[in-house]
Amino acid sequence: MANDLRILKGIFNAFDPFRPLEPGDPAYVDCQEVRGDSDIETEMGSQILWSDQPTYQLYAGHRGAGKSTELQRLAAYLRDADCRVIYFAADEEDIDPEDAQYTDILLACTRRILEDLEGEANPKALLKWVKGRWKGLKELALREVAFDDLDLQAQIGVFAKLTANIRAVPSMRHEIRKQVDPYTVTLIDALNEFIAEAQEKLKSKYEQLVIIADNLDRIVPTIQADNRSNHDHIFIDRSEQLKALNCHIIYTVPVSMLFSDRANDLRNSYGEAQVLPMVMVRTRENEFHDAGIEKMQQIIAQRVEPILEKNGLEGDVLQLFDSPETLKQICLMSGGHLRELLLLMRGALKRTNRLPIPIKAVQRSITEARDTYRRTVEDNQWDALAEVAETKRIPNDGFYRRLLFNRCVLEYRPADGEMARWYDVHPLIWGIEEFQDALERRQSQELNGGKES
Repeated sequence: MANDLRILKGIFNAFDPFRPLEPGDPAYVDCQEVRGDSDIETEMGSQILWSDQPTYQLYAGHRGAGKSTELQRLAAYLRDADCRVIYFAADEEDIDPEDAQYTDILLACTRRILEDLEGEANPKALLKWVKGRWKGLKELALREVAFDDLDLQAQIGVFAKLTANIRAVPSMRHEIRKQVDPYTVTLIDALNEFIAEAQEKLKSKYEQLVIIADNLDRIVPTIQADNRSNHDHIFIDRSEQLKALNCHIIYTVPVSMLFSDRANDLRNSYGEAQVLPMVMVRTRENEFHDAGIEKMQQIIAQRVEPILEKNGLEGDVLQLFDSPETLKQICLMSGGHLRELLLLMRGALKRTNRLPIPIKAVQRSITEARDTYRRTVEDNQWDALAEVAETKRIPNDGFYRRLLFNRCVLEYRPADGEMARWYDVHPLIWGIEEFQDALERRQSQELNGGKES
């Protein structure tokens, strides 16, 4: 019993759903062939390595699909190609996804670039910019003294103080934006002066400077006073400022934006965005897709088998479950969504006292997750989900894009050479009574000569 608990503890921690895999992690599984055959190193890395001018690229996908893991792989690839890469997850210390604006992103980029390159260039231009705003900023940066009385590290640290307060102190957020927003152009000029000096000193060691701003796709969509979304204000209205830094930049963007009436505006501003779709565990015709299911099983196996072997057990993922069908069920219910798979595994493990994991524990985990999706879907959305389930399409409408943003609808893209994407309702939702009722209503309408799919 004690040995089982030790093994289960190790396996439970191997399925941390919120920890991206570091480059080279043996748990990483290449799913390229079952998620659209796209490769981040080739499609995004080549643009950076081949371009004589700075590039500005967007990366999208459902939250939890594995974007951060892929971006960190790209960062490692670019570093191997002699690029200086500054990667940061914006929501960890710099922005509040529930209330974010362009100014927050610019301050986050400024802070990260300054902290990473301060040993390579003189930050005088940036510090001069801060000093010019000091009367309005000093209380917001939690500093009582004159700017000139601060030592160099404290002056540089002002940007970290500002972003920390933007993220954590709602009462100060508006005031910081009010002080910074009218001067974003001069801040960009100062930052570019700093970048230029750093690049000049680094050119003997590095080919390119690359900034990767991750987790901006987590910014929750909200309607502003002009009836447009904050996503539009950030990525469309401020696109020229987002592209104003004189280095290569990759921003993650909410996947729902790429399926809106602003998609072409995004393409015109940034070029073609790369999307990371789900692992295809079912086909468009709702048949099992064996290659995708095997990939999901491999994801479990590569996290579990080393722990089993370390504890003197046979290193076979099938030993973890009471039957092959139980393993297949948890893979299918994930919908090919990587974080969903990890969450379902953790839900089953916490209901397991000894190996193998029984089907009852997996079913309890699925039921718990299904209840979460039931609460996520609003009463007026069930019919829309039924429409998506039958047509495998989403209309160009904000109502449907919210379902995409909330992961109630998932995107798939087969590796057929044409990259023909399609959509389906999350498998967990199929087992919800309200959804089945909506599906029956739609099918009844069609049989009676109503609206066709």
